[in-house]
Amino acid sequence: MSGTKNENTEEQILNAAKNVFQSKGMDGARMQEIANEAGINKAMLHYYYRSKQLLFEAVFKNAFSLLAPQLNAVLNDDSPIEEKVRNFSSNYISFIEKHPYLPNFIIQELNRNPDFILKMKGNNGFPNLEKFKNQVAVEVENGTIKNVSAEQLFINILALNVFPFIAKPLIQGLITVEEDGFQQIIEDRKTEVADFIINSIKK
Repeated sequence: MSGTKNENTEEQILNAAKNVFQSKGMDGARMQEIANEAGINKAMLHYYYRSKQLLFEAVFKNAFSLLAPQLNAVLNDDSPIEEKVRNFSSNYISFIEKHPYLPNFIIQELNRNPDFILKMKGNNGFPNLEKFKNQVAVEVENGTIKNVSAEQLFINILALNVFPFIAKPLIQGLITVEEDGFQQIIEDRKTEVADFIINSIKK
């Protein structure tokens, strides 16, 4: 076997692994199934990734690397809090509509292996709350917003935007809405979530 790894083959493997991990989870996935999905033999798969854990970590890092810039946008740009909330809600929901597997995949596996996030924290680009916390403190002091906790505000922003994607079947069942209706609800949330959060912190 050649000593040089092919980027196209590696991308093919990661896409196949993403699909299998998404449907089976880490514990249910099998390397042979991933190899079949990628259209390669198992020996080739092991040449690129010696173990299922290493392959999973690569898939997870790719998934998180897609999500992290969306979180950093709300944490680290210089726009006012109100504008930041509006931009995040609109941009995040649009982003997840294109990558609907991400929230469930990341949360499911963080629950399975919570220590894995500690490895991720050492990576460049991992979301950091410090600038956001300072900005909230300044806006509270200036009287722009109520005396709110930056941590609680961030959790609210994240939760209200993420939850509908994680709980899609539950929401569809509870409010009796088909796919088209659900997609319209998601589209409406780009402004509904922002309005709700902004009205809750405005003086």
